[in-house]
Amino acid sequence: MTENQLKIKAEPALDPDVCKFLVDREILPGRSLGCKSREMAAGSPLFEALFAVEGVREALVSGCVITVAKATSDSWQILGKNIGTAIRNAFLSGKPLIPVDWETKEPDKGHLFKEVETILASRVNPGVASHGGRVELVDVKGSSVYLRLSGGCQGCGAANVTLRQGIEKAIRAKLPEVTEVVDVTDHSSGRNPYYKTQRTDGSPL
Repeated sequence: MTENQLKIKAEPALDPDVCKFLVDREILPGRSLGCKSREMAAGSPLFEALFAVEGVREALVSGCVITVAKATSDSWQILGKNIGTAIRNAFLSGKPLIPVDWETKEPDKGHLFKEVETILASRVNPGVASHGGRVELVDVKGSSVYLRLSGGCQGCGAANVTLRQGIEKAIRAKLPEVTEVVDVTDHSSGRNPYYKTQRTDGSPL
């Protein structure tokens, strides 16, 4: 196949930060797969090519349509040309655009460990510290993240709410490849001394 044989048509979406690229052949017949980071793209020539384009924030492939979201102020007239080239190069590589086992591959442990620690340090622990609590990353296994709550969070009746509605959401919003957040805290070993002095509005940690 030569580059000229592949036809790509760009169509703007209602969201100005999103554009659809229609390819003249099926990529994923009857299926959809998304990718939200360069690290997550590893192993897929198509997603790797797309995330090599500066400004690509997210990509979704469905049938013969590639939907791309941008994280830059560059116009689609400029960004779209680079994305079109990336798509053509992925086809020209001759490799499966998205290998059949791509979605089941395990995330890179080192990358996840570093990213989760950054999220805890910058977004989670500053908030729970005001109640004497702390959240520690214990381990990463596959796509599962293991956390330990200490201080004011240990034994807290609202700890599970904090974990699921706050911590887990923060982690999975940044790292969609994480499928499970596990609390390994021994909450039976003590009660939260700060639980009785929670916020005046009754909110948890």
